[in-house]
Amino acid sequence: MASKQTQPIGIELAKRNLITEEDINRALEYQKEYPSKKLGDIINILNLCDSQKLIQAIGEILDEKAILLEERDIKINITDYISLDIARKNLAIPFEISAGRIKVCFADTSNKRSTETVRLLLLNKGLVMDKYITFETNVEKILDSLEGVASENINTNRDITGLVDTIIKTAMEKRASDIHIEPMEDAVRVRYRIDGELITAVNIEKDKQQQIIGRLKAISNMHQEKQESQDGRILIYPDYNIRVSSQKNVYGEKFVLRLLKKNAGIQKIFDLGFPKDEQLLRSCFDKRNSITVVAAPTGEGKTTTLYSIIDYLNSPEINITTIEDPVEIRIPGLNQIEIDVKTSFSDSLRTVLRQDPDIILVGEIRDNETAEIAMQAGQTGHYVLSTIHTIDSIEVITRLRKMGISDYDISSTLATSVSQRLVRRVCPHCSRQRNFSKEEKEIMEKIANEYEVEIDFNGKTTYDVVGCDKCNHTGYYGRIAIYEVLSIQDEIKELIMKGASSIEIRRQALKGKYRPLIIDGLHKILTGYTTLEELNKKLRIF
Repeated sequence: MASKQTQPIGIELAKRNLITEEDINRALEYQKEYPSKKLGDIINILNLCDSQKLIQAIGEILDEKAILLEERDIKINITDYISLDIARKNLAIPFEISAGRIKVCFADTSNKRSTETVRLLLLNKGLVMDKYITFETNVEKILDSLEGVASENINTNRDITGLVDTIIKTAMEKRASDIHIEPMEDAVRVRYRIDGELITAVNIEKDKQQQIIGRLKAISNMHQEKQESQDGRILIYPDYNIRVSSQKNVYGEKFVLRLLKKNAGIQKIFDLGFPKDEQLLRSCFDKRNSITVVAAPTGEGKTTTLYSIIDYLNSPEINITTIEDPVEIRIPGLNQIEIDVKTSFSDSLRTVLRQDPDIILVGEIRDNETAEIAMQAGQTGHYVLSTIHTIDSIEVITRLRKMGISDYDISSTLATSVSQRLVRRVCPHCSRQRNFSKEEKEIMEKIANEYEVEIDFNGKTTYDVVGCDKCNHTGYYGRIAIYEVLSIQDEIKELIMKGASSIEIRRQALKGKYRPLIIDGLHKILTGYTTLEELNKKLRIF
């Protein structure tokens, strides 16, 4: 529900004798508890006014076309025009089409980013958008009915053991990486993270909450009575090692289950999305007496890239040891160490250095102690691979500085810094090929020109995401990485030694072969792996 009016919407509605001052006060009290809710939506939720009259009045106040959207008003297949992923994020529902014009309902017509995203998507399909407003609850109700990827299967289970088992097995079938089981005010919400996106699977009756929590604690070896944060594991599924985390919130205990597939196999580095350049690959990772760091925020595939690099380097003549938390994939020929509550990365790394390693993989550089030992290992004949949480490859230098590593050690030991993000691949089963629009070309050319990169649209096409059963109606299936690579050449080493800022280092790097993530992202769009909308969502480029 939008809120773009000259006076508070409550006053405007009161002027029309639709609500009273008492109603406004009641709605404002409700809004204190739910501040994200718009007043018009609250008035509808509290049933303080006839819904039809209310939405029409709100439309008049905001100078927008309005409709009390219900399922019977939808005359088209929504996912033929926008994916459920786009619909959910923008709270938008296309509902009727005629003579090249398509009617779209929004919960918030004042959100220009949302309305423009949907307008451009539809324009690329040759359709002009007519914008309508409706209640947010109506939009969510319709989307929930379309998006309930597991509700039918889950709700048929009457016993708690079967219910929890179905939640987990359905997540496996849907390719979920995580399951969120969240106590809410009046229900237990189950969401799956699929290809990096959270999708609501089902809302379960509140009265089953304690039984669900009890069952989860039982199978993950947690203390039943303890309500503080706990960690556990579920090992009853042969193909999966499931890590479980619990955290108390105001409505109960929330659980997050991380699904780690056993013996998942290792993808080749080029299959992950790394630029197909064998010389670049060797120059980045076939090193000695140095350290290579893969950088990205949490959940962006750093560990997967590390495994692929190790697989590339692995041979019988080389002693490779890994220190991980936990060991996610067991690789033949490697010495893999899993840290536990009694040890740390730094403790394990000290021991490993006495085991005559050639290559050491440290799952993550988290603190000064681990960073210093990793640097020392890189200076004494070893090749160290690790990950670090930071936004790009150049900020790795800043992060190491903040951990207390000297400029001398960074410049003499850091050989390569790689940064990455995961973007979703267009679904091969339902995507629709089309030419790039004029607006898309202008956006991409502007970015390319900024970094002095040539871009050629000849013979290149892009895709509209649609949505089908195979991709959970998101329009995307699987993910691919976009990369940037910073090779620490002599000019960069000198700048680091002088204590230069990341801005100065970036300026120098751009004079060489370094190009930021966005350039590889454009390449992935031109080769048909992903879309401009998906890249924008990840990097906010327009």
